[in-house]
Amino acid sequence: MLPFKSIAYTSPEPGTRLIVLGAVHGNEICGTRAIERVGAELDAGTLKLMRGRLTMVPVTNPLAYAMRRRTGDRNLNRKLTPTDTPREYEDHVANWLCPLLAQHEVLLDLHSFRSPGAPFVMVGPQDNQGALEPFAHAAREEALALRLGVQRAVDGWLGTYAAGAARRAEFGRFTGVELDTDPRYGIGTTEYMRSLGGWSLTLECGQHDDPAAPDVAYRAIVNTLAHLKLIDAPDPAPAARMEGLRLCDVVPRLHAGDAFVREWTSFDPVHADQPIARRHDGTEVRAPRDGYVVFPNVAAEVGNEWFYLAQAEPRLSR
Repeated sequence: MLPFKSIAYTSPEPGTRLIVLGAVHGNEICGTRAIERVGAELDAGTLKLMRGRLTMVPVTNPLAYAMRRRTGDRNLNRKLTPTDTPREYEDHVANWLCPLLAQHEVLLDLHSFRSPGAPFVMVGPQDNQGALEPFAHAAREEALALRLGVQRAVDGWLGTYAAGAARRAEFGRFTGVELDTDPRYGIGTTEYMRSLGGWSLTLECGQHDDPAAPDVAYRAIVNTLAHLKLIDAPDPAPAARMEGLRLCDVVPRLHAGDAFVREWTSFDPVHADQPIARRHDGTEVRAPRDGYVVFPNVAAEVGNEWFYLAQAEPRLSR
């Protein structure tokens, strides 16, 4: 069993308790490299924690990281919760990680993505008292999102995933394909942090192999430290331009023969009724409305998310 590692810095002065995660998915190492850089600067004294607490986890999923792939036994960033009966390696990670998250107020989770594209930040829901993801810190998330150094923000994750779960139940009844239909399956690190009363952002720092991605992650960590006043540095200026998008649909892959009609990149625009993919029986999957393709995954396993669709979101645009 591979061990878990976190690095904690605590100032004598009170302040926000921040946790930063890298390599929740083992092949997404930009956060790992950025955390190592920040840690080296803190140890050398060129970066000084003046208030609060900073905990960094350079490799959140050691098994997946060692195997150089997205997952170990399963996706850590789905249905994240402690369990009394751990079976898979990621269950053991969750039993260690979830109590660690509970010790903090703010989470910055650093990721990368498969297809080419510009970095973007994923934010949580607007303030609400609903049953799925009640929340009260939307303004704080939005303020930090504007200061991470990116120009695109995406929201709507958990609601879209829950709606997709209901549709997958219908797909499963008609096709016989085994699909996960639990809406809580969409809970990952940020959703779990919000369920504890904290707030959090996921930063997608670029394509997995983009040499600039670690710099994007590093800048985000330092900007977060400055914005939360954990270091003595000016609050970064908010982005002058931010494109806001909201996820509105998730489409599963139902058969190994399902294929895209062309090579898609995240945030490629599509118009209503435009073909996006084709099922193995020749049925076309068309865009239900004008919008954007997000997270297209040509290697998606049968029964898993294949791609998402998004629309413009006035809430986050500026």
